[in-house]
Amino acid sequence: MSESGEAAVSAVSIGVPKETLDGERRVSLVPNVIGALTKAGASIVVESGAGAAAGFADSAYADKGAKIGSRADVFAADIVTMVRVADDNAASPDLAHLRRGQVVVGMAAPLARPEVSAAVANAGATLFALELVPRTTRAQNMDVLSSQANIAGYRAVLIAASELPKMFPMMTTAAGTISPARVFVMGAGVAGLSAIATARRLGAVVEAYDVRAAVKEEVESLGARFVEVALDTGQEGGGSGAYAQKMTDEQLAQQRQLLTKTISGSDVVITTAQVQGAKAPLLVTSEMMAGMSPGSVIVDLAAEQGGNCEATVAGEMVDVGGVRVIGPKDVASSIAFHASATYGKNVANFLGLLLKDKALHINLDDDIVRESLVARDGQLVHGRVREATGQAPLPVEATPEPEAEAKEATA
Repeated sequence: MSESGEAAVSAVSIGVPKETLDGERRVSLVPNVIGALTKAGASIVVESGAGAAAGFADSAYADKGAKIGSRADVFAADIVTMVRVADDNAASPDLAHLRRGQVVVGMAAPLARPEVSAAVANAGATLFALELVPRTTRAQNMDVLSSQANIAGYRAVLIAASELPKMFPMMTTAAGTISPARVFVMGAGVAGLSAIATARRLGAVVEAYDVRAAVKEEVESLGARFVEVALDTGQEGGGSGAYAQKMTDEQLAQQRQLLTKTISGSDVVITTAQVQGAKAPLLVTSEMMAGMSPGSVIVDLAAEQGGNCEATVAGEMVDVGGVRVIGPKDVASSIAFHASATYGKNVANFLGLLLKDKALHINLDDDIVRESLVARDGQLVHGRVREATGQAPLPVEATPEPEAEAKEATA
């Protein structure tokens, strides 16, 4: 171990399995990042067909120097990259293939489904959950939440446009002038800003709201009107890259009351508000929807976290008094090619922190590595994830030293 707290092993192999979760079409690494990883000292093995659903053929990987193999070949690698670790399932059969000291990198929903992280820990593997990568300037090119939210925001507008019985742009025709659709985006994080930009490109009149007043300038720069609400949320700081904080029930009730008029005048409402590790806040009640015109559409991007709309059913479209409420699941996966391309680049950039001098280094002095490390040496080591599973914090002296990881990784 070096003075910086690094552990190192040699001969690094990276495995890319096919995602098996129903409806998941993305792949964790794409052909155009293989070269950089090979240059960094890694050999890559890709499960046959892993990239097919996203538009990446086995031959494209082979042309870049990757080996095409079986699922067993992939899980024999030192590092396994995934989109959804263990398919978001603590009983996944893939867990039986993991071994002590093996490194797993991917999205593991560590705060929403901590039991998955616990299962990986029980298998002895070292888990890096990419959702926990800090949102700092240095980590921007590894931020999977932002890259996938950007795609989801774009897709949400297309879903709304396909269901709305109106056109988005204003048009002047011989039969008269068609008024533009009115779109209201709730939440101006990465997904919300992407939705705003897409709706504006389609010609809609767009309004947006966020509890963080600091995003007003970003909203207006995209040509939308920022809806200002006289409500003290305590979240004045932080731009679109900052996480929103959970509001109290009283604050949410006041917010709903103040936004009812804007919602009732909208043809499309897109909700994007999510809080890491918590149920999505309820923003749109049935009473608020009652003022919307028949044919209006709500697209709830927080459907998988319980939904921002009271009527949302994840994975379904429901009709409430003529208003269509859509709760899409795995939205980014529906644009699998570019979602995989951006996700794969995020993963490759993260792996660049672990690959040095053509060997595997886990440098716990690096805040990105340290903060995304969830499991190691048979136990959960991330404080928030331990808390989510009801475990007490690890005593400092009980935290496994990097040397232990190096020994296991060479086994």
